[in-house]
Amino acid sequence: MSGSSKLKRRSGCPLSISLEILGDRWSLLIIRDLMVRGNRNFKEFEKSGERIATNILADRLQKLQAANIVTVENEEMDGRKLNYRLTEKGIDLAPVLLELLLWGARHEETGAPCEQIEEMAKNRDAVLAETRRRWLERDPTPLLPRFDSAVAKVNARSTERKKR
Repeated sequence: MSGSSKLKRRSGCPLSISLEILGDRWSLLIIRDLMVRGNRNFKEFEKSGERIATNILADRLQKLQAANIVTVENEEMDGRKLNYRLTEKGIDLAPVLLELLLWGARHEETGAPCEQIEEMAKNRDAVLAETRRRWLERDPTPLLPRFDSAVAKVNARSTERKKR
């Protein structure tokens, strides 16, 4: 398989090439927001919770677009506004993001509800099918909630443990 990217590569290793495209945290979080949170425009990405700087957000969106992971469309109601959408190449990252989410919840303290993570782990195929269905039907309904409210609890527990 070949991609459309014509960047000079460090090596021919598929993992190395993937990391050249996706190896920073912001790119994966933008893809997450497109894939499971229903974010579509610049303002929604800005409000995602991780406090990405606007210059970094603009840069990563441009890089994801150049890598053919994200495409840009004019909004139907207001052609001056831009909406971002995953391409087929982008939605094919769903299994990777799901496994990263499950790995993080399994091995680190997170704000993700344990029951929801366990359910996703048991039903990987159904979660991936629903993610793809939403993408195909352009359904912006969030598949996952924001875990921001629980982050404060995790941080508080961590601070409390350090005091002991």
